Amino acid sequence: MPAADAPMEAEIGGDGRLNRGGVAWAVFEGGRDPYVILITIYIFMPYVAASMVGDPVRGQELISRFQQYVGWIVMATAPFLGASIDKLGPRKGWLALIVAAMVPLIGALWFARPDQTGLSIIATMSIALVVNVLFTYSEVLHNSLLVRAAGLSGAHRASGLALSLGNGASVLALAFTAWAFALPGKVSWSWVPAQPLFGLDPATHEPERVVAILAAGVLALGAIPLFLFTPDAPKTGVSIPRAFAQGARDLWGMLRTVGRYRDAVVYLASRMLFVDGMNGVLFFFGVLAAGVMKWGPLELLAAGITMSVMAVLGGLVGRWLDEHLGPKTALRIEIFMTILGLIALLGMKEDRILYFWAYDAAAHGPLWDGPVFTTLPSLIFLLIGFSNAVFITGQYASSRTALTRLTPPEQTGAFFGVYALSGVATAWLAPGLVNIGTRITHSQQGGFASIVVLLAAGLAGLFLVRGGGPRRGAGA
Repeated sequence: MPAADAPMEAEIGGDGRLNRGGVAWAVFEGGRDPYVILITIYIFMPYVAASMVGDPVRGQELISRFQQYVGWIVMATAPFLGASIDKLGPRKGWLALIVAAMVPLIGALWFARPDQTGLSIIATMSIALVVNVLFTYSEVLHNSLLVRAAGLSGAHRASGLALSLGNGASVLALAFTAWAFALPGKVSWSWVPAQPLFGLDPATHEPERVVAILAAGVLALGAIPLFLFTPDAPKTGVSIPRAFAQGARDLWGMLRTVGRYRDAVVYLASRMLFVDGMNGVLFFFGVLAAGVMKWGPLELLAAGITMSVMAVLGGLVGRWLDEHLGPKTALRIEIFMTILGLIALLGMKEDRILYFWAYDAAAHGPLWDGPVFTTLPSLIFLLIGFSNAVFITGQYASSRTALTRLTPPEQTGAFFGVYALSGVATAWLAPGLVNIGTRITHSQQGGFASIVVLLAAGLAGLFLVRGGGPRRGAGA
């Protein structure tokens, strides 16, 4: 039977076993996630800020401004795509068009040379803007195929496998980049090449720019199994304009349904704020580290690898807190700890520890004989990043669980539809605040500090929510 001819049981039930369609669906996430890690967080965007722009403060202002544009576009379009997707029928064709556009656009970032003889700064950021918007659309379409790929009984297995493959592929991509391009020439370890592979020239930042080709290639390879084996939705016969019109009506209906439940409304409004703040911490961490700590690609790669591993622990911490304290209390703890971590990050520089303690690297020997994190400030900055990775990841798990404590069982679809909407409705807010703060204070720390406002407002909102305890109806 062709992969597109999905058996009905895969659409509505299934036997819980993960078939090749479900595995292929999960593999796509493994191919997509390295783009976020390599391009937006740890390698490429810090390179743009520090080397192309040449001024980390101006670089952070520029990156946050374009990310704010991404948020506006996503806010205005993605909710309607999500609400209309079931009426559009087959979606693998749409997803194929998006991937076909993303792969060459990501690869084109290789030409973002530091002297701008290839892509200009504005051209580079414009390409990144388009890719980030398409990335969101790909996520909506990909998620809409989950039940058809794995069935209701196997959806949790496919989702968990996708999360594992996404984290695993990201760590492998970071590790390969470190081994092949960042470590050569900096260490004399026998298992590391003497020079960057393929003759890449560090003087022109080719080891940083090559991650664009790597991310594009991994995305293309990861997409192939999905298009071959994952079942698609059947045709509906509904035209595109009619599908979007019906989707808009359904979206309004979901909002009206959820609006009748006061605590759910307060929770979802709070979540819009603290989730956007959490995303901002992740997105701008690499840019901040490159600017205030003067971390290069090797330090950022090492941080990315270790923090990705710590994120796995975050999922376990979130699950433990949910079980023993209830998801609402777990969220309070996770947001509060992220605020503390963010405040601590703002007090760090390469010659200063937590605001008050000056550190002279020349007066202290290296902490260890290695290529990275040899000073006390850099190690403390990394440890703070570990804490953020744990509690931010835990928050993603707890926020889903919290909604189940506040949702009438018969209205689950509407609530999670608005939950998905709340994840993109304010996607512009954190980048916008970082942009304003950076321009006003002329410092990266001043821009980054604005995220504290979002997290604190989201935390305050949770104290107005009733319910969300360890068991449905418990008051925690």
